[in-house]
Amino acid sequence: MSAVNDTIFSHTVFLLTGLPGQEDIYLWISIVFCLIYVISIVGNSVILFIIKRDPGLHEPMYIFLSMLALTDLGLSIATIPTIMGIYFFNFKEISLHPCIAQIYFIAVLQYAESAVLLFMSFDRFIAISDPLRYGSILTLPRIANMGLVSVLRALTIVLPLPLFLRQFQYCRTNVLSHSTCRNEDMLKLACSDTRASSMYGLIIKILTMGMDLLLIFVSYVMILKTVLSIASQAESLRALNTCVSHLCAVMLFYVPEFSLSVITRFVKDSSPLLRIHLGYVSMLVPPLMNPIVYSVKSKHLRARIIRAFIK
Repeated sequence: MSAVNDTIFSHTVFLLTGLPGQEDIYLWISIVFCLIYVISIVGNSVILFIIKRDPGLHEPMYIFLSMLALTDLGLSIATIPTIMGIYFFNFKEISLHPCIAQIYFIAVLQYAESAVLLFMSFDRFIAISDPLRYGSILTLPRIANMGLVSVLRALTIVLPLPLFLRQFQYCRTNVLSHSTCRNEDMLKLACSDTRASSMYGLIIKILTMGMDLLLIFVSYVMILKTVLSIASQAESLRALNTCVSHLCAVMLFYVPEFSLSVITRFVKDSSPLLRIHLGYVSMLVPPLMNPIVYSVKSKHLRARIIRAFIK
């Protein structure tokens, strides 16, 4: 009898959460999410296709944009199975290993996207502060190496997270707080000692995403300093206008993700609905809005897209 009592039961199946209390309109919500996914996937795919096809867009700015589109496309694909499964088919169950795999791939894509946003800020700084050496500094081999480093960094630093999660016992509950699996969410369900994993997740987020954001801020301080030294106000505004799309992408990516991480880890009495909505914003809005913002703000890219569809 005591042997039975001492045994810790570990869940192998978890239940994802949609929007509580809105089950009667899940069909309509699924249509909205379906439209978001279609626009995100088509928009990012079009950007990748146009940049690959047009040699005139094989410039550093557009190559970095294609990297951003690729990570956004991956994020959309990684979240489709669970989110659409809930709202289309009311299928909420997910086993442990697919859940851990989703956590890993989403985290890898997010850390890679953070690096790409940092590269894009460097690109804007060099283009504005030293335009004559722009092409010689950001050569294609150097850009390829930067992309490779960003992927390897993401793959390496995220790898311990699934290894931690696999060894934990999950006995408190099997109900997750989001429509996708999140590392912080899984840690709350574990009855094992999760301090090392929690600290590791927090440290790598601060040392990677936090450092990337700090360097982006430094880049824009230097950009602003360069722009203020330009005599012509029209030229200053034109230079700053080239940064608007990137600033939008930075805000859309970092604000909801950091807000959700802080609330999940440190705000014990936060509203579950707030966390759920922030989770949707962090996963769905950047892949949706980035291609739209860049297509609207980039005259050359917009012209190529229009030309491709008119043909």
